[in-house]
Amino acid sequence: MSELTLLLLRLFFLVMLWSFVFAIVYALRSDLFGQKVRRMPVPTASPAPAATVPVAPARPSTPKPAVPRADPMSSLGATRLVITSGSKEGLEIDLPEEQLTIGRSNESGLVIRDDYTSTHHARLLNWAEGWVIQDLDSTNGTFLDGARIIVPTQVPLNTPVKIGTTSFELRR
Repeated sequence: MSELTLLLLRLFFLVMLWSFVFAIVYALRSDLFGQKVRRMPVPTASPAPAATVPVAPARPSTPKPAVPRADPMSSLGATRLVITSGSKEGLEIDLPEEQLTIGRSNESGLVIRDDYTSTHHARLLNWAEGWVIQDLDSTNGTFLDGARIIVPTQVPLNTPVKIGTTSFELRR
């Protein structure tokens, strides 16, 4: 074999080796730090002011909660979140005014550290009808009373919500 052929084979092998190393580093980085989460707009109660300039058609809004407004067990009066099972069992959290994020991230209002919880897993929103839970495209899903939720769904009082290995309920 000529020296030129050996040199080209060595360079090819070196390039392949480094591309493999970079692929491993990229995979480890995305596993450790997760992917960038898109921010979902928080619904507002007041309508936006009328614009004088024509605007593009609006994107479809987030679907309405699955539980009707007249439900006597609505979470309208809920003031605290009680963890009923999991590593933080017995912990009670006062619910904030607007929203509470749940996930493994330190930025979350409720930090759940287990292998089945995503970095930004779910969000509790305070809408006019009461508290609504929204899954943030988590890997293992969010479950309300044993059923996986796909769209934002109203959370009735004393109904178990399961995220990873942790379950919690909203109470007065």
